[in-house]
Amino acid sequence: MNAVHPAYPAPAATAAHPTPVPATAPAATRARRAGGAGRRLAGAGALAAGAVLLCSVPALAHVSVQPGEAERGGYATINFKVPNERDDASTVKLEVSFPTEHPMSSVMPQPVPGWQVKVTKGKLDKPLESHGKKITEAVNKVTWTADGDGVRPGQFQQFPLSVGQLPEKADHLVFKALQTYSNKEVVRWIEEPREGAPEPESPAPVLKLVAADAAGTGGATDAKKDADAAGEGTSGQPANAGSDDDSDTTARVLGGVGIAAGIAGVAFGVLAGRRRSA
Repeated sequence: MNAVHPAYPAPAATAAHPTPVPATAPAATRARRAGGAGRRLAGAGALAAGAVLLCSVPALAHVSVQPGEAERGGYATINFKVPNERDDASTVKLEVSFPTEHPMSSVMPQPVPGWQVKVTKGKLDKPLESHGKKITEAVNKVTWTADGDGVRPGQFQQFPLSVGQLPEKADHLVFKALQTYSNKEVVRWIEEPREGAPEPESPAPVLKLVAADAAGTGGATDAKKDADAAGEGTSGQPANAGSDDDSDTTARVLGGVGIAAGIAGVAFGVLAGRRRSA
């Protein structure tokens, strides 16, 4: 006899041995199974997309100099870009130190609304010649201090400078910077990046110096004209330093979305193959 005795009911289904659903199960049961697979697929796709996008997000922003390169031996208008990385404090002060091994005779800030600027100079061991004049001191630090709230959370600020004459025999200039928050926290952006090594935790802003035929000439030409007019300083106009960063970030995000879509497609194919095998 194949019938189950009433006194011994069939064992209940367990997680390891679930009750099988016959191929002829009602349409409602098949729909529930398909819906569960769809939800699992959606969850897998969301996780994959999140992971890819997380990997494509750039590292935390830091104080930088933009544009990132300038012409050797020339004049340039540069911007120190300062993002606020805190959710509960504002940036209220920025101090930028100039490399003493490459002094510049002309360093002049453009006024920034809501900020006071102080240019500190020091005596030179070896005088410089500029516009037919002997220069015995050079700028060694520029400090911006907020009059009010400063750079609030979720915002950034650019601080323009016109500088020159840039050294002719250097590959780059390192500007060490201190960023002070309203809660008295000071972030020291002073670590010099090394070629071939991972980016430091707190990298200093670096201006790359290139040959004249490899650098853009617009900003350099304007800065030189201002320097000639002012004698020893320039006021310049701020460069559009944020556009390149924004475009790069957008490209990374779009690339991450494309990769996530590809992963989701692969996951769908695998799940579909398993369902057909079952």
